[in-house]
Amino acid sequence: MDDRIKKLLGAEFHNPFEILSWQSCGEKYLLRVFVPDAKKVSIIDIEKNESFELEKMDEHIFEGIFNSKFMYRVLAEYNDGSKRSFLDAYYFESSIFGEMDLHLFNEGNHQEIFKKMGAVHRIVEGVEGYNFSVWAPNARRVSVVGDFNNWDRRIHQMRVLGTSGIWEIFIPEVPDGSNYKYEILTSQNQMLLKTDPYGKFFELRPKTASITWKSNYNWQDMDFISKGKDLLNSPLSIYEVHLGSWKRKNDGRFLNYREIAEQLVDYVRDLGFNCIEILPVSEHPLDASWGYQATGFYAPTSRYGNPDDFKFFVDYCHKNNIVVILDWTPAHFPKDSHGLYFFDGTHLYEHQDPKKGDHPDWKSAIFNYGRYEVSNFLLGSANNWFENYHIDGLRVDAVASMLYLDYSRKEGEWVPNIYGGRENLEAIEFLKKFNSIAYARYRHAFTVAEESTAWPGVTRPVYLGGLGFGFKWNLGWMHDTLSFFSRDPIYRKFHLNALTFSLLYAFSENYILPLSHDEVVYGKKSLLEKMPGDDWQKFANLRLLYGWQYGHPGKKLIFMSGEFGQRNEWNYDSQIDWYLYQYESHRKIASLLRDLNNLYKSNPELYENESNHECFQWIDFSDVDNTVVSFIRWNKKKDRFLIFIFNFTPVPRHNYKIGVPFEGSYREILNSDAIFYGGSNMGNFGLVKTKKIRQHNFNQSIEITLPPLGFVVFSLLKED
Repeated sequence: MDDRIKKLLGAEFHNPFEILSWQSCGEKYLLRVFVPDAKKVSIIDIEKNESFELEKMDEHIFEGIFNSKFMYRVLAEYNDGSKRSFLDAYYFESSIFGEMDLHLFNEGNHQEIFKKMGAVHRIVEGVEGYNFSVWAPNARRVSVVGDFNNWDRRIHQMRVLGTSGIWEIFIPEVPDGSNYKYEILTSQNQMLLKTDPYGKFFELRPKTASITWKSNYNWQDMDFISKGKDLLNSPLSIYEVHLGSWKRKNDGRFLNYREIAEQLVDYVRDLGFNCIEILPVSEHPLDASWGYQATGFYAPTSRYGNPDDFKFFVDYCHKNNIVVILDWTPAHFPKDSHGLYFFDGTHLYEHQDPKKGDHPDWKSAIFNYGRYEVSNFLLGSANNWFENYHIDGLRVDAVASMLYLDYSRKEGEWVPNIYGGRENLEAIEFLKKFNSIAYARYRHAFTVAEESTAWPGVTRPVYLGGLGFGFKWNLGWMHDTLSFFSRDPIYRKFHLNALTFSLLYAFSENYILPLSHDEVVYGKKSLLEKMPGDDWQKFANLRLLYGWQYGHPGKKLIFMSGEFGQRNEWNYDSQIDWYLYQYESHRKIASLLRDLNNLYKSNPELYENESNHECFQWIDFSDVDNTVVSFIRWNKKKDRFLIFIFNFTPVPRHNYKIGVPFEGSYREILNSDAIFYGGSNMGNFGLVKTKKIRQHNFNQSIEITLPPLGFVVFSLLKED
């Protein structure tokens, strides 16, 4: 027996196409089919509808000699009396990959790899089916196993394409919604069962199979997508949400993406937000990871529905002019046996050296960004979210852990780069490439970095030496602000510089000011419960915090439940505390946020040019004894401005003088102490006039009442 056939029978052959289906045999053609355990096999010439019985060569191989090739259907009979009819996968020799595809993939530059790898619906010679392909360069053999072949490793053994490391097979008549995996025989004769790294859809956890999926979704958002936006000079007010714990059904089950869309978008619009950021929906095995340890980098999780359901969610957001940001996790991945880890029996996607490949904080694996095919896998994931799912923005999680080789490691636990430094040169190049491609390919796309250090130029363009992100989370602002607000007002005057320090670097990057999910878990308390004092002071402080956020330069982000002042920490395993809306004090927090969002979106002073220091002007940051801070926000043309004044103590300040740039009447357009926000209604009766009293380096000033633990916003009343 041919050694190749022996290997095929043992499920160890690297290219079954060499010996199966039509083979030249002099002037005739040998047809060889592999039908494990069949008693009798016949074929039908599909065009002529003629049947031919094949000779049984051993218990699995059947052959026949013919004058010419033709498309055929196999009819197999088994000892138990059962029969099976199917098209032979090895008849379909044409590959989905051209030579250029393989070349670009191996050099890390295939920007549309998501259209090639994984289970791709194809029509070959008029026959529908799925093309399966997977990268496993060190495997001895790879088989597709699934519902359609009784999970038998022998039936659909794949071929390897040259030296690319890609294994491929087109399997005809595979139904949509079929479960499948890849069975990999390693060079150490281990048998691994892996889900598809490029899978579009997965079984609901704890099951782990990939699922074939052919999208039938008809997008309705092309007007929204085609417009694009100058987000740097536009308002961006972000509602951060974890879809599984925002709202649930009465019995505790998850809502579907479509149900979430219709309820969430209406809620967000009513509050005045114009952007939704969702914690990762990439498929993940563990609910408690919140999606930050993904196994399916190309698939929305099946917890809330199928891929078309998720497309509906994004489409519905866009039809309501809501921008969608998705958290994306290229920094690491979990070590679950069915996933990427040790994929083909080697450390394929991760570094082999644990000093480079093991993440010390999350006990996960770190991608080997220096391997071209790995970086191409991640770039393909990003492009897939932008192109197939119309995501507007990707927020890259844990960027700092990617940039530094010694991140969270002690001396001796990390390996320096080739120059002896701590910078991860391969990760840096990957991030630059990711950002360059995103902005070049997708007009509507933007990127955000969650980067916790002072790395220079995170949002500077790549061609100017930066990393190329569109925005960066201002984690320094978040930490310092929450630290300040958690202090008793008696002591705040000693720490005022911690609050105002952020204005020293506020214009060094394009910042988003986050009050995020990370700050309301693990014993850190909810935003409301971080605040000192009795209940009245807690609510007043929370209103004051939101005023500081909306007055400060930078885009805005608030995590769900912060909008109504939830008392409990966030729990990923249940919905947020909606019952609190029955209480007036909580409803009034939402009212303030609604008005802050409307103020933000309707006044260019608060969003134009905010990465430039010219948008901001201090009035006074040195009134330590009163713990009062005041500043001006200018629009880009410098012909409009708003004045913000903050009182960080519970002591009202009467007859408080504030210098202003122009004389005239100033209208109090927002007061956090208003009774309809839950305050004591202490204010300025809507209007104050300037006096020719020099104050704060201005030739005129206004004399106002500052409410306790409150802020007020003034605008110059223009005369007709």
